Amino acid sequence: MTTTTSRLLKLLSLLQSRRDWPGAVLADRLQITHRTVRRDIERLREMGYRIEATMGPDGGYRLDAGSELPPLLFDDDQVVALAVALQAATVAGAGIEEAALRALTTVRQVMPSRVRQRLNAIAFTTAPRPGDGPAASVSPQVLIALSSAVRAHEVLRFDYASPGGSGDRAADAEPPRPRRVEPHHLVASHGRWYLVAWDLDVDDWRIFRADRITPRAPTRLAFAPREVPGGDAASFVAGRFKGSTQGDAWPCTGTVILHLPVDAVLPFAGDGVVEALGPDRSRYTAGSWSWVALAASLGRFDADVEAVEPPELAAAFARLAERYAAAAGGTPPAA
Repeated sequence: MTTTTSRLLKLLSLLQSRRDWPGAVLADRLQITHRTVRRDIERLREMGYRIEATMGPDGGYRLDAGSELPPLLFDDDQVVALAVALQAATVAGAGIEEAALRALTTVRQVMPSRVRQRLNAIAFTTAPRPGDGPAASVSPQVLIALSSAVRAHEVLRFDYASPGGSGDRAADAEPPRPRRVEPHHLVASHGRWYLVAWDLDVDDWRIFRADRITPRAPTRLAFAPREVPGGDAASFVAGRFKGSTQGDAWPCTGTVILHLPVDAVLPFAGDGVVEALGPDRSRYTAGSWSWVALAASLGRFDADVEAVEPPELAAAFARLAERYAAAAGGTPPAA
C-alpha cells in the first residue's frame, strides 16, 4: 500500500501530464476510491496548487496556474535537463547569470544522489564559438519589455545606442537614436539577443541588438503581424549575418578541387561540404559574403587549387593574384 505522500506525488505527476483528467480515470490509475481522489485533490489545493473541477458527464480535474509558486515535481530526466539549462544560462547574456547559479545550487542541494551522479557525468563548460566575441549582457527588464511587445503585437518605441556608444546620453558624444518599430521576434544567438522588427521609419526589416535598446513608454498601438522574409526568424538573422537576403545561406557559393586528402580538409572546412576524390584530392564547396572573400579564405589550405567554379570565383582568384603580386613586388595593382 502506498503512503499518502507518494500517492500525492503520483497524482500531481498525472495532473501535470495532461490538461483534463476524469475523476474515475484518476481513481483507476491510482487504484484508490473516488472519495480518496477528492481528499487528495483538497490536500494539493492546500499546498498551493490551483486545481479546478471540470464539468461534464464524468467530472474531473484540471491543474491550472496559480497566484503563488507551489512545490514543483520533476522526474529524473527533467531535473537533469533543468540543471543543464541553468548552467548554460550563465553565458546566455540575459542578465540572469547570478540568479541561474543560485537556482542551480538550489536544485543540486535537493537532487537525489542518483540524479546528481547523472548530472556530474555530463558536466560541461560553455564557451562562445570562435569569432563570436564576448557575450553582451541584456537586463531581464529589457527582454521582458521586448517580449511583451512582440507577444501583444504593439508598436515599440526605444532609444538605440550607436555601435560605439554605451547608451549613456551624458557620456556618449552621439545620443541614442529614437526608433519606432513593429517587433516580431526576439532571437538569441551566440551570447547576444536580437530584435527582429519592421522599422516604421524606413519601411523595411531591421535587426537590432537588444543590449543597445532602451525601451520607452509603451505605445499601446496594435499592428497586424507581417511574415518575416523566409518565414523563419532564426534563419533570417543568420542569413543577414552572412550578407544574404535569402535566408540562412551565403550569397556567394563556389566549388574547387583541393590537392589535399579529405582528412586534411575537414578540420578547416567550417560549414563547407567536403567530398573525397582520391587519396590526395578533395572537392570542397563553401560560401562567403563576397567572391573575393571566398577566394581569400581558400588560401588557408596552403594547397594547389583547380576546377574553380563558377566563373565569378575564378575572376576573384585572378584579382587576388594581382594584389598579392603587387604586394610582393611593392607596386600597386592596376585599377
